[in-house]
Amino acid sequence: MASPSPPRIRVGIGGWNYAPWRETFYPEKLPATKELAWASRRVSMIEINSTYYGSQKPATFAKWRADTPDDFLFSVKASRYATNRRVLAEAGDSVHRFVHSGIAELGDKLGPLLWQFAETKVFDPDDLTAFLDLLPAEVDGLPLRHVLDVRHPSFQVPAYLALARERGVATVFADSDDFPVIADLTAPFVYARLMRTESRLKAGYAPKALDAWADVATTWQQGGEPDDLPRVEPAGKKGPPRDVYMLFIAGAKEKAPLAAQALLSRLGWTPPEPID
Repeated sequence: MASPSPPRIRVGIGGWNYAPWRETFYPEKLPATKELAWASRRVSMIEINSTYYGSQKPATFAKWRADTPDDFLFSVKASRYATNRRVLAEAGDSVHRFVHSGIAELGDKLGPLLWQFAETKVFDPDDLTAFLDLLPAEVDGLPLRHVLDVRHPSFQVPAYLALARERGVATVFADSDDFPVIADLTAPFVYARLMRTESRLKAGYAPKALDAWADVATTWQQGGEPDDLPRVEPAGKKGPPRDVYMLFIAGAKEKAPLAAQALLSRLGWTPPEPID
């Protein structure tokens, strides 16, 4: 994975096989085999979620890379067998199997790896430290960026932030009513999952909300930290520009691609040449 220079904002969706998108996003007669190729030319990244539930073959990752345009990026959700456990420190074999399952076949389209913890997983500094020790810095020569999706309020403490910053792992910013909202940055990049799309809204989010998220993404990208997001600690000083990954996930999922496209339009993104 090579980080673009200068750092940039990417916006996307979770997965690409979702039946309701046949009515809201994909052309009526588009073959299912072309869904990824079509979607990847309308958003700038996709979070692969199938890897959370089971392993994929290296050839599958290679095909996904071939089906997508240059400058596209995948984030990859790590195996639940590595993260949905009482003792994270015991996940070594599962972490190794996931990292070496073939994700390197994505090549320079390999983006952050997302490690999603169970909602019941409480912050345990020793256990989390041991888990972070298991996360490799690279695979087959590709540098890896790691993101923790922490889902228990016990992580909303300075001790967690200090540990994540020490290890350079990002913390998911979740725009959600169901999970902790942590806008504190713990890595040189930002990973946001926006989870409030509504069926009644044409683009999932109201126009003013999309305007606001465009401003937030730009502030993050330019090295700043928005003042009006929930935080554990006060915002730090403005830093260097950073990559921003923003995914529309959950909520009224049928609206996610429309929300992503609407946000990309506000950010001035020019899509690659579409396929037929």
